[in-house]
Amino acid sequence: MDHAADGRFMRLAISLGARGLGRVWPNPAVGCVLVRDGEILGRGWTQPGGRPHAEAMALRGCDARGATAYVSLEPCAHHGLTPPCANALIEAGVRRVVTALTDPDPRVAGRGHAMLRAGGVEVTEEVEAEAAARVNAGFLLRLTQGRPFVTLKLALTLDGRIATASGESRWITGPEARRAVHALRARHDAVLVGSGTARADDPDLQVRGFGVTHQPVRIVAARSLRIDASGRLGASARAAPVWLLHGSDAPHEARQSWQATGAELIQTDFGVDGFEVTEMLRALARRGVTRILCEGGGTLAAQLLRAGAVDALVVFSAGKMIGAEGRAGLGALELAALADAPRFELVETRPVGADILHHWRRCGGA
Repeated sequence: MDHAADGRFMRLAISLGARGLGRVWPNPAVGCVLVRDGEILGRGWTQPGGRPHAEAMALRGCDARGATAYVSLEPCAHHGLTPPCANALIEAGVRRVVTALTDPDPRVAGRGHAMLRAGGVEVTEEVEAEAAARVNAGFLLRLTQGRPFVTLKLALTLDGRIATASGESRWITGPEARRAVHALRARHDAVLVGSGTARADDPDLQVRGFGVTHQPVRIVAARSLRIDASGRLGASARAAPVWLLHGSDAPHEARQSWQATGAELIQTDFGVDGFEVTEMLRALARRGVTRILCEGGGTLAAQLLRAGAVDALVVFSAGKMIGAEGRAGLGALELAALADAPRFELVETRPVGADILHHWRRCGGA
């Protein structure tokens, strides 16, 4: 057994799987590489909508007899829209299967590995498990904790402001940073903003550029639905999905206006200071969402941070200063002590045009 080769081919499988992020939910983004005598025979990744699976794509037109299959998640063992991938690998004559993670889905949960072994296939588990878990953190969180993975994006001046006192914010960052945000949207299932941002900016929140043919779900947390349904979100709700999270006290007329646009209304619990974060995320997870990109505003960002619901931070820092009269990037966190502050560890720092991107991961998180 060549451990170095196992790691190398599994890393390739994981990177292939990542191509499906934002396009395969509620399914995992899986990659598969078929190798025999050091030669790659086939490769594949989960296709948009979750089908076909990575293993089926890799096996297409491929003689896999005697090969080793590197799969970033345990092959499925249940009959759904397609037959079990574990069975497909057995029938293809694969000699060995190397996986990174056991699938926590109750329909699989070790059954895929057991099916392979019963079929005479050698199975090696937990190769590059940490890297695979990072790519599919949203899928894993949805199944194990009932919530999606949340990335908070902030575009700030050097003194932590998102707008002038008058509300002017276009543009804090440059065109390269804004393009990077579109790439982020494309890798998430949904984009989330608060009602204040929706009213002030009338955002579209769609992905532009990159030749993408899919769009993330656009979600607004708006307790009373005090958002103009004739704005950009309402005007495009039939072309790309729009979901409105609202409270039980949202006016009937506002609900009717938004339903007429084709938007989906989701009633959830709201407290005195805003929505109940845990219940909101659970509601979205029940609809299959695994990865959310939150793009503001400051109040919504603070609520997510206070609830411990932010798994990753992507901060674009612009070389500008606005001053204390400008609008802060975050609302109140209500900290009693510095030790209570949410903590993140740095993953990456790099220039993006004239701005700087900082990527942070929650300490102890995925």
